[in-house]
Amino acid sequence: MNPQALLSLIRRGLLVLLLIGAFGLVGELVLLEHYEDSLQLVPFVLLGLTLLVTAIHWVDGRKGSLRLFQAVMLLLIIAGPVGIVLHLRGNYQMEREFDPSVLGLDLWLAVVRGEAPSLAPGTLVQFGLLGLLYAYKHPALSSDQES
Repeated sequence: MNPQALLSLIRRGLLVLLLIGAFGLVGELVLLEHYEDSLQLVPFVLLGLTLLVTAIHWVDGRKGSLRLFQAVMLLLIIAGPVGIVLHLRGNYQMEREFDPSVLGLDLWLAVVRGEAPSLAPGTLVQFGLLGLLYAYKHPALSSDQES
């Protein structure tokens, strides 16, 4: 197998991993009933966009669809830390209501171990990085195909 064919196969594998992960995370969020308020819908929207632009680019393969794909991957990377902060803030508020006397390291540990999984939104960052790895030096970016 020549290097270009191998690289194309690896890129397709990265997209398959991204699709499996996005579908799986949507399923997990549904099972966790992660839709109590409007902010909790953000991961559903972003994962839906991920699935949509990945499918579009899979079929289209041109520069325009790849740029759209990259934009959604950047949104995932931005949303991950925002979600982590929101989870930590929610856990903090819950812990302070439950036991206002807890302070310092005990409070921090309670917040990190709280009901909302603190680092779970980091999965969005991983998906975004996986997508950007797929797009890195992609042949469509150096071609004259616009869309």
